[in-house]
Order: sequence, then C-alpha cells, then structure tokens
Amino acid sequence: MKILIISLCLFFSVRFVVAQEAPLNVIVFGAHPDDPDSDAGGSAILWAKMGHNVMFVALTNGDAGHQRMGGGALAKIRRAEAAEAGNRYGIKKYITLDNHDGELMPTLENRLKIIRLIRQWNADLVIGPRPNDYHPDHRYTGVLLQDAAYMVIVPNVASDTPPLKKNPVFLYSSDRFQKPNPFSPDIVVDISDVFKQKIYAMAAHESQYFDWLPWTAGRLGEVPEGEQERLDWLAEVRYGNISEEEKTSLTKWYGNINATNVESFEICEYGRRPSDEEIRMLFPMLGNQ
Repeated sequence: MKILIISLCLFFSVRFVVAQEAPLNVIVFGAHPDDPDSDAGGSAILWAKMGHNVMFVALTNGDAGHQRMGGGALAKIRRAEAAEAGNRYGIKKYITLDNHDGELMPTLENRLKIIRLIRQWNADLVIGPRPNDYHPDHRYTGVLLQDAAYMVIVPNVASDTPPLKKNPVFLYSSDRFQKPNPFSPDIVVDISDVFKQKIYAMAAHESQYFDWLPWTAGRLGEVPEGEQERLDWLAEVRYGNISEEEKTSLTKWYGNINATNVESFEICEYGRRPSDEEIRMLFPMLGNQ
C-alpha cells in the first residue's frame, strides 16, 4: 500500500512539474513594426531567456512612416528592421502583415487573420494596445484584439484553423491616455536587468527611432551620430519615471524592490480573468512574494 501511495505521489508530482515547465506561448500585437518592441520588449527578453516562445506581430507594414520615403521601398526596410530587432530580442518570430500603414481597419478579414495567428501560436497570453489612442492604426489594433478575444475558442469561426481549448489571457500594453479611462497597471514587470538589451533591440528600427519619430516631434536635430550616443539618447527620450500606480503594483508582485525600468500591463476583461497565481505562472519573472 505504501509503495502504491508513493508511486501515485511521484506520478502526480512529475505531471505537475511537466505542466509547470511547459513553455509559454506569448504573442504581442502592434499596429506597426516597432510598436510591440516599446510595449513589451523587455518582458519578451525575459520570457525568451527562460525558454518561452514569444512572437511579435505588426498588423501593418509601416509603409507610410517616414518623411522622405514610403511605399514598398519603406515597407521592405521596416520588415528588415523588425527581423533584426527580433534577433536582438531573442524571440521566435517577428511577423509583419501587409496592411498599409495609416489604413488599418477593424474588418472581418483582419479579425480572422488575428484569430488564426493566435490559434496557430496556441497562445497562453495575448498583448496589444488599448483601443484609445491618437493613431487610428493603434486604436483599431486594440479593437481587433478585443473582437478576437472570445472568438478564438469558437469552432465555427475561422473553422479552417482549430480553435483554442481555452481562452488566453488578453492584456493591454501601457499608455498615457486618460479618456475615457486611464490605463491601470495590473501587472508590472521589472526589466531593469535587460533594459539595455531592449534599447539595443529597439535601435534596430533605425528609420523610426532615429529619423521618423524625432522628425514628427521636431527633435531630429537632437539625434546624435555615434552608436552608443544614440542608444543613450533613445533610452533617455523614450522612458521616464515610474508612476506611483506602477510602484504600488510593483510592490505587490515583487515586494520591496529598487526597479529603474518597468513594463506595465492591464488585464482585458474580454479574455480569461486570471488569478494572481495564474499571473505568476504567465509571468514567471515576477517576484515570489
């Protein structure tokens, strides 16, 4: 009898360990090549270093995001920049879809594309922007993800791709917009140890971070020439202080910690509502408080 009990305990222990050690499948959506990077690049590095599968998806090809060039030539450059960024992050894939920059719409066709991608990736976690933003492509990316959130488990929708057995957890990436409601940092990840790698990976999008975005902000003349100087400048202009709300959430997940750089996420009510225990499984880099 003792042998039987010990055997059963070992069996269930092994099954639990296997379940715990199975790689997570994380998919991060952005409107343009470079959007997933700024939203979740540090967390992606941490997941990848722990052996989990991360895919970035840009819903447009970025063919309008430059002041001097555009069209197919720009799309080719941006696709190459995204591929290089993916290599620097250490993630599995960086996909750029062929929707035109500035013309993304929340159509059924685009919704089905997203549903298929989430299913094919067998996603545990889906991350993307909230549907309130200055840029229509950003807004509609958020709408498309919300519209896909339940449908990924419906067999008769996109029936050519098997549905997921359970709904993933959907998360919003952080933003500063206040209306109709401000972002809530439900989960805050300390990326201090990989922040320099994140900046280095973001810098692969040269046409954006050192040309187009500084030009739109009237700061193109401030961009330095040297590689290290550019990395330092990018880190300075793109990231500021940690908010009080983020500090409170950071303490919840890590206890007392002196983080210098973080990434924050809000739980979308349209996906699965995770418990704190499940959040720690989905974010194994969090502290053990």
